[in-house]
Amino acid sequence: MLQKFRHIVLMCTLSLMAGTAFANTETPEQITRAASKDVLEIIKKNEKDAAKTRDLVDARLSPMADYQRMTSLAVGRYWKSATPAQQEALSKEFRTMMVRTYLSALTLYKNAQINVKGTRAGNDDDEQTVRTEVTLPNQKPIPLDFSFEKIGSNWKVYDITVEGISFINNHRNQFGAVIRKDGIDGLIKNMAEKNNSSRQSK
Repeated sequence: MLQKFRHIVLMCTLSLMAGTAFANTETPEQITRAASKDVLEIIKKNEKDAAKTRDLVDARLSPMADYQRMTSLAVGRYWKSATPAQQEALSKEFRTMMVRTYLSALTLYKNAQINVKGTRAGNDDDEQTVRTEVTLPNQKPIPLDFSFEKIGSNWKVYDITVEGISFINNHRNQFGAVIRKDGIDGLIKNMAEKNNSSRQSK
């Protein structure tokens, strides 16, 4: 239950970060602070309309997250052996997976607050990590790190770490197990089935 809670909070927080259009001059820390307030307001206004919420979440995440890099890192060494069509399908299902996970979080945790603790430099000038804490009533704060990369003039999220556990690394282990058993097409099918099952249960 605790692991599920952390996973939901992780996804919820990623979505909170994706809420505001931002100028090219804004830093990852400024993006994080501004977006949190904006998306929390969206949740309050649209929580009873699941379809509208889903569309808004998808629209907000799209310009913020580097889905292809996220997916390639999660798939790991198998990414290069995938065909362009398979890579596109993997990225599509990964994106849908993130959105559906966020939507499930909306019904459970609506009072989350995000406290930005600062930023640390990455391996080069085009990478930064924003340190935050997610707080909920009667819960111990959960530390989260958001890894940003600069692509052109925009900053995009490519990984999240919750209490030292990387979202990408965690999925790499899961995805690798499926690929070794059923191949890349098997992973695509597995992800698609879970995403479709989630849609039908709404």
